[in-house]
Amino acid sequence: MKKWLAAFVWMVLFASGCSDRKAGRHVFSVEPDSVEVADTAIADENGGGELIDEEPMPVAADELFDDFVFNFAANRKLQFERIVFPLLVNSGEKKEYIERSKWKMENFFMKQDYYTLIFDSPEQMELLNDTALNEAVVEKIFLDDHFVRQYHFNRKNGRWMLVEIRNQTMPRNPNAQFLTFYERFVGDSVFQRESLNSQIQFVGPDPEDDFALMEGVITPDFWDAFRPDLPKGMLYNIVYGQQNPAAVEKIFVIRGIANGLEMELTFRLHHGHWKLMKMTT
Repeated sequence: MKKWLAAFVWMVLFASGCSDRKAGRHVFSVEPDSVEVADTAIADENGGGELIDEEPMPVAADELFDDFVFNFAANRKLQFERIVFPLLVNSGEKKEYIERSKWKMENFFMKQDYYTLIFDSPEQMELLNDTALNEAVVEKIFLDDHFVRQYHFNRKNGRWMLVEIRNQTMPRNPNAQFLTFYERFVGDSVFQRESLNSQIQFVGPDPEDDFALMEGVITPDFWDAFRPDLPKGMLYNIVYGQQNPAAVEKIFVIRGIANGLEMELTFRLHHGHWKLMKMTT
């Protein structure tokens, strides 16, 4: 009983903390109404400008894409050095090029205090630490407009380079089915409750022991007390390797940039309907 009371208090506090952080998140200035509008506003939705000193990036940062992309998004000088100009912007039948003089600083998620990731399996999550990875994609997902902008990076001669931007409607994205579900899941409280498994497994730190984890079960009747504040409108995703459009599991990760907080929501497709099965913090 003591464990459950501690878990309840901890989860309520965590949900409140998430709400406070999300309330202060950066509001993006570009939300394309169509693919055509999005094509004309490629970079600098965050106002431009560097976030860290213009110092050379450590050579070791090229080993892992995660290390590189944070430097790329925060260092203006590095960003201009790591783009293949003229940069191809591929919108299906429409192809354009951005010259170096027209490129504006792209900060990605650096002006938020969190970013999001979508994985097909726990095994796919291990690719974050794969030093042999040579291709990666940063996705900006505009849920309201059903539109995805993909930034394709290749590692050439040991150096990560942005080689292409691809614009696509959301139905063409490998995660289309899940993204359509997620948009409704965060926007419709009745649908959200209907999308909960009868028992949601919970794993998180023990508030009474800094070195221990606690496990339990959350039922739909108590969901309102445990429910975290989830991002809406626009998401980020980083694709490591290949995506599987037929995957029946999705792990949605919310990761703090500076505060070390992380939450994983595991969904599974059951008879054509996604269900929240597990929450890990």
